[in-house]
Amino acid sequence: MTGFVSGALAFFVLYQMIDIPDPNEEFQTQTTKVYFSDGTTLLGEFSEQRRENVTLDQVPASMQAAVISAEDRSFYSNRGIDFKGILRALRDNTASGEISSGGSTITQQYVKILYLTQERTYTRKFKEAILSLKIDNQLSKSEILEGYLNTVYYGNGAYGVQVAAKTYFGKEAADLTVPESAYLATVINSPSFYDPYTASCLADAASAECQAETAERDERILPRYNYVIDGMEKSGAITAEEATQYRDTLPAFSPRVVSNRYAGPNGHLLKMVEDDMAKNDFSEAQVQGGGLRITTTIDATLQQEAIDAVNDVSPQGLDGLHQALASVEPGTGAVKALYGGPDFLTSQINWATAGTQPGSTFKAFAVVAALEDGFSLKTKLNGNTPYRIGGGAVKNAGDSGGSSYGTIDLAKATAKSVNTAFIDLTVQMSDGGDVSVGAQKILDAAVDLGIPQETVDQIDPVAVTPLGYAPVAPIDMANAYATLAAGGNRADWHVVQKVASAEGSVLYEHSDTTDQAVPTDVAADTLSALQGVTSSGGTGTAGKTVCPTAGKTGTATASDASGDVRTSAVWFVGATPKLVTAVMYNRGVGNEQLDGFLKPAYGGAYPARTFKAFMDKALDADDCGSFPDAANISGDKGETVSTPAPSCGPTQQFNADHTGCEERTVPTCSSDEKLDSSGYACVPRTCADDGKTGTYPNCTATATPTPTATTTSTAYGSVHPSNPSSAAACAAYASEGYTWWGSPARCRYSG
Repeated sequence: MTGFVSGALAFFVLYQMIDIPDPNEEFQTQTTKVYFSDGTTLLGEFSEQRRENVTLDQVPASMQAAVISAEDRSFYSNRGIDFKGILRALRDNTASGEISSGGSTITQQYVKILYLTQERTYTRKFKEAILSLKIDNQLSKSEILEGYLNTVYYGNGAYGVQVAAKTYFGKEAADLTVPESAYLATVINSPSFYDPYTASCLADAASAECQAETAERDERILPRYNYVIDGMEKSGAITAEEATQYRDTLPAFSPRVVSNRYAGPNGHLLKMVEDDMAKNDFSEAQVQGGGLRITTTIDATLQQEAIDAVNDVSPQGLDGLHQALASVEPGTGAVKALYGGPDFLTSQINWATAGTQPGSTFKAFAVVAALEDGFSLKTKLNGNTPYRIGGGAVKNAGDSGGSSYGTIDLAKATAKSVNTAFIDLTVQMSDGGDVSVGAQKILDAAVDLGIPQETVDQIDPVAVTPLGYAPVAPIDMANAYATLAAGGNRADWHVVQKVASAEGSVLYEHSDTTDQAVPTDVAADTLSALQGVTSSGGTGTAGKTVCPTAGKTGTATASDASGDVRTSAVWFVGATPKLVTAVMYNRGVGNEQLDGFLKPAYGGAYPARTFKAFMDKALDADDCGSFPDAANISGDKGETVSTPAPSCGPTQQFNADHTGCEERTVPTCSSDEKLDSSGYACVPRTCADDGKTGTYPNCTATATPTPTATTTSTAYGSVHPSNPSSAAACAAYASEGYTWWGSPARCRYSG
């Protein structure tokens, strides 16, 4: 009994002490600051608070009914607090000592808004409960609803119903229709999830991509929207006929107005930060006005170097040309630099995160799949063009130059980017079955390395799968190659490293976790094959950096309804031991013709040069790290190519490991030596070399014989029998028609 009395007394004291805040004076957002990876250099801010108060009689009945239907259907009958919700929160969160769920009446939400804070403790929850009761006792339901409607966050920087009406529909709150009211009540629940604006529609509302994204958007929003409409019907706010009319159809939205804080290329980074924060369970209201301190993974210096590389290398004056650059740290997934476009305000499409056909950069996944499936880098493949399969044919094109290569091993097919060889590899991996079997192994390898499952689910397993015919985001390609650079250890890419409150309390910190996605020997051999791309004779030599570089060029093609083929995107994805970067160029909506527009339109040209321009500044040549040696996996499938000893020409010799030829060097002989008959070795001189007798160097001149007529002739270019070793010595035989010439230079007959 004593405990009950004490608790009641404490409750009474707190009830008297806690004052109801004035929403016009107490409610204010705090600026959220976003920093580069050093934690001190400012990347940007989320500080906008757009709010215009209106009285309740300026809010249409449809909007009032919609909000009550969406958020608190017992609003007019409850006491401002949901005791069952508090008990549920106590039950679910006792172990942690924190509150992550609980009551959700409109009154309680209003209190949370007035006390905008990241703290989730029982103390705050208890204080909110008291304040909810006090507000319900001292304010009318109309006053509570008016305050709530004027302070709740509707997304896209809009606080309060008046600004929300202008943001989404371009009108005053008083003019909202029933469907518009129902949508605004819907978006309160999760402003990010129910955001009606999509990137492709912002770029081109008539595009097929916009239509597809709009259908996906409607599928996401309509269940909640219909829930609101149903609630309005049940409350009598609208008739059954009206509910039928409005259900399953969203209202038309006004064009999106983007805040200037997103200006420039770094605006794309700020949007990525917002998205990453949502993934980590921070609400949009917390991000936009919670006074957070967000440290990103983006290196300020590398970010500027990425922007500079794109601007310096890209050709100027090509309207509609888009570039993307995404750089990821192997082993952590930290995004160190990213360029998705020149200005977020003019185009909200982030080409570093948007899907584009990756072309032959996708072949890396075929190499991994083959090595895991029992093949090796020496596996024999058909590199001839065209390769006929089914009712069609595939040709070598793009960076490979379109040549036929005959029988070629997997390592060389990768270095030369031979399309037909990779079609043959896909067929061989199908083990005599349908080609989709081998293609699916390639797609599975892509997922293992880090390409999202939802991306791969949109790619059909067909013969041309290794040629990268379906869209993939550059950031995902960079992350997949980073898995290889990390020895097969996959990490998810991310841009938010740490989040702290305005007071300095750490609310979130990223923890690096990796999975051994592919065996280390498979990763090592794949890197070995990809290093061939940037070595002499490969398609990506322009992308070789100051550090060991494994990479792949990509020249994607697309066709129109008439069957005409065009180059649609060009890529270079490159890995060094400590940094991996993907570069992509495309045009228009993402797959318009580059032929004759970007000259030349090959992955080994502008993309490779952009990659090198960035990486050579980003990397420390004295601290490159190293790739593992090739594992030289012995495959038990397919036939292997035995590399024959090269056939060297008369002026060449074997290189050190007898895998190729190199030019022979003509030695400089001493005065006591001469070149032998091969012209590439020194031997002791004799007196006969100078037409004398005796033992060298003690030679005696011999009498010059009287010339006699002869019918024999000397062949043009033949060497004098005495083989003089210098031009000076050869001059003694000038009267006989000999001069110093030829390659190698010798005393030769010239007539």
